[in-house]
Amino acid sequence: MLFCPTCANILVISADTGVNKWACNSCAYEFPITKQVGFSKMTSRTRLKRKEIDDVLGGDEMWKHADQTQASCDKCNFNAAYFYQLQIRSADEPMTTFYRCVQCAHQWREN
Repeated sequence: MLFCPTCANILVISADTGVNKWACNSCAYEFPITKQVGFSKMTSRTRLKRKEIDDVLGGDEMWKHADQTQASCDKCNFNAAYFYQLQIRSADEPMTTFYRCVQCAHQWREN
C-alpha cells in the first residue's frame, strides 16, 4: 500500500489518461508508474509476525495450584479432576467451574 504524501490517504491505481499511475482520491496528487529494470510486478507481500497472546485464564500456571475433586472425565472416564472457579458473567449468574482431568488433561467447564 502506498499513501499520499500530501493528505496521507491511500493511493489507488488509475488509468484514466491511458497511463497507469498512483492517484489520490482526496486531492490532486498523482505519481506515474514506470516499469523498472528487474521489477516485473506492482505488488509486494509482507508477512507480519503474529503477536503472542496471553492466556487470560492463567494457562498451565493456574492448574498447578488447583484443588482436586471427584468428577468424571468425558474423554477417559477417570474419576478425578482438578478444578477452579471464576466469575466470568454478571454477578447475578453462578460462577463457572473449570475442570481438568488428572489422567488425560482433558479440559471442560460447567455453568
